[in-house]
Amino acid sequence: MINKVRYSYLPQQFEDADDLWNNLKEFVKTGDFTLGKPLLEFEEKFAELMDVKYAIGVNSGTDAIKLALKAKGVGVGDEVITAANTFVATVGAICELGAVPVFIDCDDTFCMNVDLMEDKINEKTKAILPVHFTGYMTDMRKVMPLGDKYKIPIIEDACQSILGEIEGKKAGSWGDAGAFSLHPLKNLNVWSDGGLITTNDDQLNKDLRLLRNHGLVDRDTIGVMGYNSRLDTFQAVVGNWLIPQTKDIANKRISNAKFYDENLSVIPGIKIPPRPVDYKIVYHLYIVFAEDRDGLLQYCQDHGIEAKVHYPVPIYRQEGLKHLGYKLGDFPVSDEHAQKIISFPCDQHLSNEEMKYVIKTVEEYYKK
Repeated sequence: MINKVRYSYLPQQFEDADDLWNNLKEFVKTGDFTLGKPLLEFEEKFAELMDVKYAIGVNSGTDAIKLALKAKGVGVGDEVITAANTFVATVGAICELGAVPVFIDCDDTFCMNVDLMEDKINEKTKAILPVHFTGYMTDMRKVMPLGDKYKIPIIEDACQSILGEIEGKKAGSWGDAGAFSLHPLKNLNVWSDGGLITTNDDQLNKDLRLLRNHGLVDRDTIGVMGYNSRLDTFQAVVGNWLIPQTKDIANKRISNAKFYDENLSVIPGIKIPPRPVDYKIVYHLYIVFAEDRDGLLQYCQDHGIEAKVHYPVPIYRQEGLKHLGYKLGDFPVSDEHAQKIISFPCDQHLSNEEMKYVIKTVEEYYKK
C-alpha cells in the first residue's frame, strides 16, 4: 500500500533548494573543508538562537554528549545519572568513556522524574545527564539545585528539544553544557550526522574546541589527547541555509500538535500527555497514550499511516546493557509507557488533510 501519511519529510524539506545547491557549489570552490568559515558562522548563529555564548560543532549528537562529559572529567568507573527511557546514543556516550549509566524512571512527560534523582547521588556520581525527550524538557528548575548542592556537572541531552523552553529559558542553556543533534530527522537538520555543544563557560568552550580536533593547539602542538569529531564545514553550509527556518519549524510542529490534541483527546482510548503551561514543547516526536496500542499501531500501518513506537523496549532492558543487572519492573513508568505510547507524524510539512486522516483512522479503530 502506498503510504497516505509518511513519517520522513526530508524529500519535501529539500525539494526546493536551488539556492542551497548554489551555496554548496560556491563553497566547494573555496576548499575550506575543515573547520572552515561557514562552520564558524553556523556556530555563531546557533549560539544566538539558543541564547548562549558559545556553540561548538561536532560530528554527532552522540559526540556532543560524550565530549561534554569528557571535558567535565567523567571517566572510567564514574557514574552518570540519566533517564531510563531514551535513545541509545545517550547511554552509548556514557559507556564510550567507560562510565556507568545510573537510570532514573520517567514521568508522563517522558523525561526523568527529578523527584527520584537525589537518592541516586553518591560519591561515584560525576555528572547528571537529563534527557529532554520527544520535545519536552526535564524540569531543570529541580535539577539545577541538586547540581549546585552536590557540586556535580550537568550536561543536558537536548538532542530532541531544540528551542524547547521552561519559563522562557531554552533547552541547552541551563547546565554546564547542552548537547544537540543535527541528524536528518531532527527539527534542525543537515544531510548527515552532526552535532553541537552549547555552553556559557569560557574555559569549557576552549576545552571542547581542543577535544573535537585531536587536542591540537596548532598544527604542531598537542595540548590534550582528543578526538576527531569536527562538524564538516560542508554540513555547516546546509545548517546555515536551514537555521533561519528553525523557529518556524518549531511553531508549525506546535500548531500541528495542538490540532492533534484537540481532536484525539475526545476519542475514547486515547490519553494526551500533560502539557504544562510553563513549558514550550517542540514535538520532535508527537506521542500519546493508547489503549490496545499494538492493535492501533497495526491498524494505522495497514491504512497507510507510518505510526511508530519510541521505544517498545526501554533502554535499561536492552541486551547490550544486561551487564548492569536491571530487570523488568525496576522502572515501572518506563515499562508502562513501552506498552501504551504511539507516535504519529507531526512535522512541518504535514497537511491538514493528512492529520485529519490520522484522526479519522484512530477514531475508526476504537469504534470497531
